Amino acid sequence: MNFSSPSVIPKLAASLLALTLLSGCGSKREAVDLLVTNASVYTVDSTFSKAEAFAVKDGKFVAVGSAADLKGKYEAAQEVDAGGKFIYPGFYDAHCHFYRYALALPSADLVGTNSWKEVIQELQENRKKYPQAAWLTGRGWDQNDWPGKQFPTKDTLDLLFPDVPVLLVRVDGHAAVVNQKALDLAGVSASTPISGGTITRDAQGHLTGLLVDNATRLVSSKIPDPAPAEAAQLLLQAQQNCLAVGLTSLADAGLDKADIDQMAALQQQKKLKLRLYAMLNPTPANRAYYFKNGPVLTDQLTVSSFKVYADGALGSRGACLVKPYADKPKETGFLLSTEKEYRTLAKEIAASKFQMNTHAIGDSANRIILNIYGEALQGQKDRRWRIEHAQVITPADMPKFGQFGIVPSVQPTHATSDMYWAGERLGAQRLKTAYAYAELLKQYGQLALGSDFPVEDINPLFGFHSAVARQDAKNFPATGFQMENAISRPDALRGMTTWAAHAGFEEKRKGQIKPGMLADFVVLDTDLLTAPKEKLRGAQVLQTWIGGQSVFVRK
Repeated sequence: MNFSSPSVIPKLAASLLALTLLSGCGSKREAVDLLVTNASVYTVDSTFSKAEAFAVKDGKFVAVGSAADLKGKYEAAQEVDAGGKFIYPGFYDAHCHFYRYALALPSADLVGTNSWKEVIQELQENRKKYPQAAWLTGRGWDQNDWPGKQFPTKDTLDLLFPDVPVLLVRVDGHAAVVNQKALDLAGVSASTPISGGTITRDAQGHLTGLLVDNATRLVSSKIPDPAPAEAAQLLLQAQQNCLAVGLTSLADAGLDKADIDQMAALQQQKKLKLRLYAMLNPTPANRAYYFKNGPVLTDQLTVSSFKVYADGALGSRGACLVKPYADKPKETGFLLSTEKEYRTLAKEIAASKFQMNTHAIGDSANRIILNIYGEALQGQKDRRWRIEHAQVITPADMPKFGQFGIVPSVQPTHATSDMYWAGERLGAQRLKTAYAYAELLKQYGQLALGSDFPVEDINPLFGFHSAVARQDAKNFPATGFQMENAISRPDALRGMTTWAAHAGFEEKRKGQIKPGMLADFVVLDTDLLTAPKEKLRGAQVLQTWIGGQSVFVRK
C-alpha cells in the first residue's frame, strides 16, 4: 500500500481514530456504588470460597474476587479498605422475638439473677426508673439458678406492690409469676378454667401467683400496648442492638398483622433497615386475611408462614414428653391444643402457599407434629415446614426430618443454658437425644440457627460458639456438652446465613456474598473459622452493612 497517496491518508486517519475510540471504550471501567478491598471474605457460597474484594451496585453484590481484578473493572463511588479484617454475609437469626424484645426494653432485666431476692431488688430499681408505668414487668428469671430451685410465689410482690400489677416472665417465656393485683385485673381466681396451661395453687387451694403456658396469657393480655410513637422508638432502639452484633435479617416468631404493618411502615420510611421474615400467629383473623391475599415476598419483608405452639418449655415442665419427667414421675407435660386442632390447621395450611412452623420441645410434641406434617404434606418435600426448637427427639422419630423434608430450626445456646439441669428433667438416657444438632443436620442436610432472643442473648456469635464448642460463656464444660452433636464451624456459619435464608425460601436473595445477592455483610475483628474457641464469644462486630449501605460502625 502506498501510504503517500492522498486517497489513502484520510482512510488511514479514520481507521486510526476508530481504533482509538474502541481502545478507549475497552478501558472504561463500570461504575459501581461500593468497592471493598483488602479483606478476608468468607462468601459462604456453594464451595465456601474465600475472596479479598467485592463490588456492590444498587444494593446487590455484582462481583467478587481479587482487588486487582475488581479495581481494573470497576470505578466505585465509595471505596473501602477493610484493613485485612474478616467479612461474612450478614448474620440471620432464624428464630427470635424481635417485636416482643423491643417492646419489653423498659422491663426489668432478670436474666442471670441468682435468687428471688435479687429479682425483687431489680424490680425495685426498675420501679424507681419508671415510677409512672401502669404495670411493673420483668423477664428472664430462672428458678433453676437459685438455691433450692423452687418456683417463686406472689407473697413478696403482694407486700411490696399491692397497688401496681406485676408480671414477671420466666426466661423461656412459658411461665410467669404475678401479684394479686394483676390476678384481680385479669379476673383470675382459683375456679378459673384453663386448658393447655396451669394456674398453680398451694395445698390449701390458694393461688400462688405462678402461671404456666396458656395461663400466662390470661394476665399478659391485660397489659396495654404502648402508644405508636413509643413503640416505634423502642423498635428502632432494638434495631440498633441488633445491628451492633451483626444481625441484618431476623425471623420474628409469632406476630399479628398489626405488628407486621407497624414494622413494615418503618421499613417503608427507611427507618427500619433490618430485613424481616415474619411468622404469623394462626388466629382466625390472620388466616382469613393472608390466605385471601397470599404471602408477602419483598427484599425487606417476607410473610409466608404461621407460627404454631405445640407445647411449652422443659424448664417449667410444660414440654410434652412420651414418658414422665425424671424429677416429677407423675407429670408428662401437655399439648397446648388438641391433636385434632393441629391436624385441621395443618391441612388448611397445606392447601395454601404458606409454611407451618411449629414450636415443639418435648419428644411427644415433636412426634405428634412430625406425624401430622407427614400426613398433611403427602410427599411434598420442599414445602420447608419447620420444627422450631426440636429439643428432645426419640431415635425412632429423628429420620422423619429427612423423610418428610422438615427443616430443623434450632437455637444452640439453649443446649448450653439448659445443660446444668436438663438431665434432671429427662434422665441420662433421654438427654442423649436432646439438643442433637449434628444428628438433625445429618437427617435434613441443613440447620437453621437462631437465638430465641430475648429468651437467650441477642448476640449470634454466642450461638456460633455454643454450636461448635458446646460450651457456655465460661467455656464450661472444658470438653464440651455431648460433643457428638457439635457441628463444624463452616456449618455453623451456614446455619446463621444461607441455611437460615433457605428455611424461609430466601436463599436466592440472602446469605451469601456472590453476584446477584443482596449486599448485606458484616466486618469482624476475628476469623471465626480459625480463632481459638474461647475467643469466639468475644469477637467484635466492627461494621454492619445492609444493601451496600453502612448501618453500624463501632466507635
